[in-house]
Amino acid sequence: MKLLEEKIISDGLILDGDILKVDNFLNHQMDTRLLDEMGKEFKRLFNDKKITKILTIESSGIGISVMASRYFDYCPVIFAKKGKSANVTGDVYECRERSYTRNVDYNVQVSKKYLDSSDTVLIIDDFLANGEALNALISICHDAKANIAGCGIVITKAYQKGEKRILDMGIEVKSLARIVEMKDGEIKFG
Repeated sequence: MKLLEEKIISDGLILDGDILKVDNFLNHQMDTRLLDEMGKEFKRLFNDKKITKILTIESSGIGISVMASRYFDYCPVIFAKKGKSANVTGDVYECRERSYTRNVDYNVQVSKKYLDSSDTVLIIDDFLANGEALNALISICHDAKANIAGCGIVITKAYQKGEKRILDMGIEVKSLARIVEMKDGEIKFG
């Protein structure tokens, strides 16, 4: 998605530790017009799927998923919680996830009343690097016996193992911006 690539080049910052900081338009402050365009693009990419739910993980994927939902007939958006929450009660699907940027483990949870075998799920997330968050969401979908339509990713670091990991599972991955190299302050897309 050319618009997103241009925004990454103009407003993104490369930090030590192979971190791409895009918090001024994606995951702290949100450029809602850009998110709306992302939602349209996810619809174009997954138009042939009959999506019944969008699944993401808190918190950065929520805004993107809500905007995308508009283009999938306002299907419900479920966001997996990281850790125990007083407002998630009853039976839950659970999986461990290691956060790349925070270097901590989370116990990811989704209430069983919101996801089941009748669902066709589009998983959406802001970044794909090592694939830990996606792996947790995929595991939850498998536990629920839900059909996974694919994974919609805003930014994929294609030089890390996550994309291959998910594709090797036989799950379709569509990225709006695919970074093949970040080096010396420069970003290459491909």
